[in-house]
Formats: sequence, C-alpha cells, structure tokens
Amino acid sequence: MEIEEVDLVYPEDCNIVLGYSHFIKTIEDLTEIVTTTVPLCEFGIGFSEASGKRLIRTDGNSDQLIKVASENLKMIGSGHTFLIVLRKAYPINILNAVKSCQEVGYVMAATSNPLTVIVARNKRGGGIIGVIDGYSPLGVEDRNARAERINFLRDIGYKRGP
Repeated sequence: MEIEEVDLVYPEDCNIVLGYSHFIKTIEDLTEIVTTTVPLCEFGIGFSEASGKRLIRTDGNSDQLIKVASENLKMIGSGHTFLIVLRKAYPINILNAVKSCQEVGYVMAATSNPLTVIVARNKRGGGIIGVIDGYSPLGVEDRNARAERINFLRDIGYKRGP
C-alpha cells in the first residue's frame, strides 16, 4: 500500500465540502440540498462511483465549479467520494442538510482553507484516510482575540446583539 498527499485546487472565493457517500443517487440528492438551501449560490458537485461504470458523476449550475469538483476527484481517485464546491455560500449554510442526506456516511472537510487529502492506494484503488485542513495553530486566544471573534460573528450576521 502507498500513501499519497493530494492538494486540492479550487478558486480562492470558494468553499468546499468533501465527504463519503455510498450510492449513485447521491449526486441528485446533494444537488437538491444545495439548490433548496442556498438557491442563489453558484456550485458544482462531483461524486465518484466505486463500482459499475466507476464514473465521476457531476451536477451543478456553474460549469467552472463542476469542472473543479471533477478534476479534484480525479486527483483523489477514491470511490464513493463527493465534493461540493460553493461560491456565494458557506458550508455552514448546507452542512446539516448534507449530513442528513440518507446516502452520506460522513463529511471529512468543510472549508475554504488549503486542503490536503491523505489517500491510501492499493491494487484496487484509493481510500481517504484523513485530511489536513488549513494550518497549525500559532497560540491561544487572548481577550483581544476573543473580542475580535465575537465582533466578527456579529458583523457578518451570524450572531445578534452587542
């Protein structure tokens, strides 16, 4: 078995959700989730089949983001993997609905950070062992950093009040 690092490539103004799912119906169900949860966003979705024709199934409303999803899934080379690429929306907007999708086993990453996928490969194919999301911490939050966090969440509308 070989272990490989795969650095995902996607536009800086996008967020991604990477996960494991088990059925061809995944692509249509995830598309419905995105379009009903954040109808004005741009998105592309890819899903890698693990049997049968073993195709990367795609959907979305942006040809560019559909291509981004499929190209990254080709690099990962793991069956039963999905990737959602979002523009003008955040993972927080869709994450609970994605996790509730009956085909989804789990979500490995929901981020806009640089993402490295750790893939194990054997004679049959590849499987994701984990991810490296962003960077290591540089310290612990102090009072000023805490106040900045609290204000930021209110400034962007995710929390109310002073």
